[in-house]
Amino acid sequence: MPLRERLALYLNLIRFDRPAGWLVLVWPTLVALWAAAGGFPGWHLLAVFVAGTVLMRSAGCCINDIADRDFDRHVKRTQARPITTGRISVKEAALLGAVLALVAFALVLTTRWEAVAWSVPAVLCTILYPFTKRFFAMPQAFLGLAFNFGIVIAFAAVQGQVPGTAWVLWLANLCLVLAYDTEYAMVDRDDDLKIGIRTSAITLGRWDVAGVMLCFALSLALTAAALWPLVPGWPLALGLGAAAAQVLWHYTLIRQRTRQGCFTAFSQSHWIGAALFAGVALGWALK
Repeated sequence: MPLRERLALYLNLIRFDRPAGWLVLVWPTLVALWAAAGGFPGWHLLAVFVAGTVLMRSAGCCINDIADRDFDRHVKRTQARPITTGRISVKEAALLGAVLALVAFALVLTTRWEAVAWSVPAVLCTILYPFTKRFFAMPQAFLGLAFNFGIVIAFAAVQGQVPGTAWVLWLANLCLVLAYDTEYAMVDRDDDLKIGIRTSAITLGRWDVAGVMLCFALSLALTAAALWPLVPGWPLALGLGAAAAQVLWHYTLIRQRTRQGCFTAFSQSHWIGAALFAGVALGWALK
């Protein structure tokens, strides 16, 4: 296979053309960085955490597709993935995922040892998440655990500790992940029921829309509780308001439970985090 074609397959494997997957990770991490530093954290930490987030998300895609390769061929949305079709071998995907994770780990090594220590369970959760779909009724909650380590590592890198504020933000983002990934699970619910995969959309049943909206509301409330004493000025209120408006828009997209509506809601969910980060960054910038 020509090198250019092989590279295209690797980029497809890591969802290079779908930045929403790493944007939902990077915004909460940047909020945590700003909160930990009391403003702009410096170019070094900014570069480490943005690049590290993209790399770990890409590594997670490799791990997820390896674990789900036998299921993906039965799901409309995932039938053409490179591992499922055999265009990329499991060995190749595992090697690519390992290289990406090692580069991300090397970036963390340039920060505090406390951040390095927290990165170990982060990698373990990333590896374990795809397998929770076999036995855990709400695997999206476990995904939240994996996604949330960016918040913990950010505080550890800046302050050398993980204070209470970090854990409130951690819980807020857990609710946010559970909300938007349940929207994602609603897209595949019919296929997942046929092949026996467990998801929050299946577990919640007819309460799925209510569950998503409750998780969004809890996320915004916890974010406000954590950041209101820290972030100066009116921009945080504006950011929270913009995020809340988007949550209402999500309701209009998912209330009929159509595949397209639910997928659109998930694919645009990163704008909620962007609104919150804009409020945080602008608040400190105008201080």
